[in-house]
Amino acid sequence: MTGRLVAVVGPSGVGKDTLMDAARAALEGDGRFVFIRRAITRPAEAGGEDHLPLSREAFEARRDAGGFALWWEAHGLLYGLPREAVEAAIAADRVAVANLSRHALAEAAARYPLRVLSITAPVALRAARLAARGRESAEDVAQRLAREAPLPPGLDIETVVNDGSVEEGAARVLAALRRAAQPREAMRA
Repeated sequence: MTGRLVAVVGPSGVGKDTLMDAARAALEGDGRFVFIRRAITRPAEAGGEDHLPLSREAFEARRDAGGFALWWEAHGLLYGLPREAVEAAIAADRVAVANLSRHALAEAAARYPLRVLSITAPVALRAARLAARGRESAEDVAQRLAREAPLPPGLDIETVVNDGSVEEGAARVLAALRRAAQPREAMRA
């Protein structure tokens, strides 16, 4: 069995969206992987990842109807992984790859076969990346950098340090995703 959820996590500014975009492009056509498009209460034109934009009311209605495999609130926004997409991928023995909140990992592990891909980068590099994207004030950037969210104990975690070029970081993520597509028995050996 290889069907599982790979939760891509990491603090703001580590390059998750950039590396996931590169991995998605590199793995296009590889039927082992499904990249889950998140629903977010943020307008589509706000930038960042390609997401399903929902109003707060529409998100809450979908959540209350059981439409999300996992959902959370962060930075004043609601985020959710569509239940049907996640569960169909896992049932088809595929790897469902999704950008997930570190706060939702325990619930994810309780519901699905889970591997965590933790992306990190040095703080100075994160600060420069956050400032360059221009979506937040200097005070907001400082608050994001100060936020600590440790990973829950006991999870299957692989860490990728994104401190070089996009190509180097993407190669590390691709290698980690390909390892996640191996049968669970082979991963334990």
